[in-house]
Amino acid sequence: MKTKIITIIFCSIAYLCNAQTSSTIKRKANVDFDAYEKLIPEVKAHRKGRLVDLPTFLKIAEEKGTIILDTRSDSLFKRKHVKGAIHLNFSDFTQQNLLRIIPNADTKILIYCNNNFIDDQANFASKIVVPVLIKKKIAPISLALNIPTYINLYGYGYRNVYELSELVSTRDKRITFEGTETRSTIVKAR
Repeated sequence: MKTKIITIIFCSIAYLCNAQTSSTIKRKANVDFDAYEKLIPEVKAHRKGRLVDLPTFLKIAEEKGTIILDTRSDSLFKRKHVKGAIHLNFSDFTQQNLLRIIPNADTKILIYCNNNFIDDQANFASKIVVPVLIKKKIAPISLALNIPTYINLYGYGYRNVYELSELVSTRDKRITFEGTETRSTIVKAR
């Protein structure tokens, strides 16, 4: 009987010590800047040969099985996007979400962002930092969504990615847009 009581007391103390330790142990977040930084040179070399002009972008878009991926916000996507594009907000990039919309990592993927288009700041606002607006002495820098999108797709195993490299007017007749803010949608609503 004494042995059982001693065993129960010992197990209880061990449990309480473990419970206290596991709740007070601070674990690092799943963030690895060093690994991300190591991935960048590899992605940069890969991306170099996959920057395409508008005619090439449009030609690839017509190929069977190609996906045009828009990673801007849901509201901007709904307002105006390249015709045929599918949407996954960059904030929602996870392996599971990518597999849901692009189950085959060998799928040809075309990407673009706001910085690929001019003449429509409401729907494609530039991501260029303007030092005057933030009152700091820094050089202008483009913080285009294309770059983290490309890096993340590559990191998740999608290597058949092509990026629009050209700055295109939204008035350019070679490209078609869809969404609530496109001319065809506005005309239909009248």
